[in-house]
Formats: sequence, C-alpha cells, structure tokens
Amino acid sequence: MERPLTLEKAPLLYAPENELGVVYLFSHVARKLQFRIEKIRAKYPDCIAYRRSGNSEKRVRIEFEFKSSNFRSHRHDPSECDCIVCWDHDWPDVPDKIEVIELKRFFGVGFNIWIQPALKSQWHHLDQQTKTKWALSKRATTGDLLLMYRCAPEKSISDIFLHKGQLKRGEAEWRSGKAYFGHIERLCKLDAPIFLEDMRNHRVLKTSSFIRRNMQGNHLVSEYWFHLYEMIINRNPSVKRLLAQYDPENL
Repeated sequence: MERPLTLEKAPLLYAPENELGVVYLFSHVARKLQFRIEKIRAKYPDCIAYRRSGNSEKRVRIEFEFKSSNFRSHRHDPSECDCIVCWDHDWPDVPDKIEVIELKRFFGVGFNIWIQPALKSQWHHLDQQTKTKWALSKRATTGDLLLMYRCAPEKSISDIFLHKGQLKRGEAEWRSGKAYFGHIERLCKLDAPIFLEDMRNHRVLKTSSFIRRNMQGNHLVSEYWFHLYEMIINRNPSVKRLLAQYDPENL
C-alpha cells in the first residue's frame, strides 16, 4: 500500500485523506486567514465564522470538503455557502460567488508538472507575450508548472510557463464546444530545447504515456519531472536558479 504524502511544517504527519483531516488543518490556519470561528456543526454548512476585512468583520458560511468537487456531488445549495475549504481544488466550475481555500498550498504541496501542447498557429503567443490565456486541463491548479510543447514541425519543449489564477470555462477557438482557460506567465525560455526525439531516446521517458501517445493532449508528468528537470538543467544551466523552487525534491 502506498504511503500518504508527507507534509511540511504541518500538525498532521501525512496529507489528509478525508474531510476530518481538512477540518483539523483548517483550525491551524484559520487565524492566519483572519477567521474567527463561531461554530462547527453537523449540518450544512459545516461552519459559521467571521472574517476580518479592514475595520469590520463579515459573516462567512463555510463548507468543508476533501475535494471541492464533492460540494457538487453532495448537491449543496450554493446560495447558502460563501466559502469551500478543501484539501484539493478540482472543480473549475465552482460558482463565482463562492471562495475556495485549498489547504495543500499552505503545507508544502504546491505544484504539478504538465506538458502543454502548442500548435504552430499558437506559437506567436509564446514568442510575443510573457503573459497570456491558455486552454489547460481542468485538473490544473494555481502554481502548476507548464512545459510548453511546440507541436510539428518543431516538436520541442522550448518554454516554461506558470499557471496563475483560477480556471474559467469558455468557448474553445480551435474546435466546437467549451474548454477550461487559465492565465499563464512565462518563467523562462530554453536556449537549448528538449526535442521529442530526445525524450524518445531517454531510457525512462520513452516508456511514458505521453511518448506512447505521441504528445497528443495535455499530460500530467509530475512522476517524470526528475528526468525532465535533469535534461533541462543539463542543457540550460542558466535556468537552474529560476527553477530552483521547482526542484523535484520539492514535489
């Protein structure tokens, strides 16, 4: 059985596995977030609190969930809630009026790594802008690292961006239907790109699902970050300082 993720500077040794763990961890950051708790109860919403804003306090109705999407699964009435406190925020369609507090950000679990495709028609956005809007996986969260893969004919990872802010659903421009969009910001450009053939020839990366699928779609590649990071730094030592906080040991 796989051991749960170990937390940093937390009163709980391992990452929570249920709603009770969320409540316990929230009790240790509530004061930092300017909350004063009035009651925690066994009915919806779970918690009534007051949050300081300037010289006054605002009443806040809080619902605890392990994952934010559980709020929807439990069919709670959004009009009776102001804030969801969760461990993992995986619901990009959360109503705008509801604030989401994702606790894992406070305890050293800060980012995932994605390979994000960019069609040739989109490359000018990467070349001309340090900040732009991009269609992302609905599982992407604030602070995730995006390895921007330029599709054919270049077939390489040449840019690294960060996901900033929350996802919003909107109309896709390249196909019919909707997609999830997030604001991204350039972290660095690689003078020596990582080409598809390099990954195909790597002893570990060649076995990955994203290589087997020929880089089609968005890919969560956190489990391969050690190898990708090593390849990036070996070829681009000048970006080591910029990527220091994304050292694989920090995952």
